[in-house]
Amino acid sequence: MTTQYIMQRDSNGWRLQVWLSFGIAIVACAAGAIQLPGQELDRAFVALGLFFSLFACFAVAKMIRDNRDGQIDTASWVMTVWAAFAAAIILTAWGLWRMNIPTWEKNYMVVSWLFLIASTFTLAKTIRDAHEVALMERANLTTASSSQDAPLA
Repeated sequence: MTTQYIMQRDSNGWRLQVWLSFGIAIVACAAGAIQLPGQELDRAFVALGLFFSLFACFAVAKMIRDNRDGQIDTASWVMTVWAAFAAAIILTAWGLWRMNIPTWEKNYMVVSWLFLIASTFTLAKTIRDAHEVALMERANLTTASSSQDAPLA
């Protein structure tokens, strides 16, 4: 028995909000990393941690969605995706905690980083939902047109 999903298109307002949130999160993280006091190595670490977190979030979101109806990815791939996500979160958090910068700047980086993570998951879901709705609509159109073309008995 196959699982049936009811999908509806997201509103234009929702899509705008999701993209704006993601863009603001990217800008906030970039501004924080660029203006971070200290050595260039500190800024480079923060930038790498932010990128690692960003890409790990997209990978987790995709892996979860791909395997929602049953596992299609290998157990090794699933473990790798979760390990990368955990490493991105733990190492970035550890690095921000250990940085020798004023507390308010640390807090800014943590909040903008968490905003980036949340908006990345929301964006991934919104994009995937739009893709799946388009696939369902195409399948419905194909089914409807083939039933109209069928000869009557």
